[in-house]
Amino acid sequence: MCHSLKTISKVRSGELTFCESCNCYHLEFNNLYFELSAFDLKKLKNFLLKIDVDYWERNYAHTSFKRKIPITSVNQNIVLMFNRYEIEELKTLLLKQQTDAILNVDDIDYQFILN
Repeated sequence: MCHSLKTISKVRSGELTFCESCNCYHLEFNNLYFELSAFDLKKLKNFLLKIDVDYWERNYAHTSFKRKIPITSVNQNIVLMFNRYEIEELKTLLLKQQTDAILNVDDIDYQFILN
């Protein structure tokens, strides 16, 4: 485990850190955790920039999936699913577009029930 982590960027759902001792990036996002080389991080950034969110939302429009944007992995059995907000937040995190914005209503994942 790395002990000399430097935070590069942080958002509500995760953070990107760098360890100088092992020269590795650590990406924590929701319940996902990745250790990435500089090359892998660059590939992930480029991949995220090319995702057509509108296409995937139309493609899965008639499904009951809460998250409609897939990101495949090397393992054929694993597909990571995201919603539009998560993709934008992940882009913000990886492209170092740190924001100090105040939470708005859309940021709160809560089902409000009137009695």
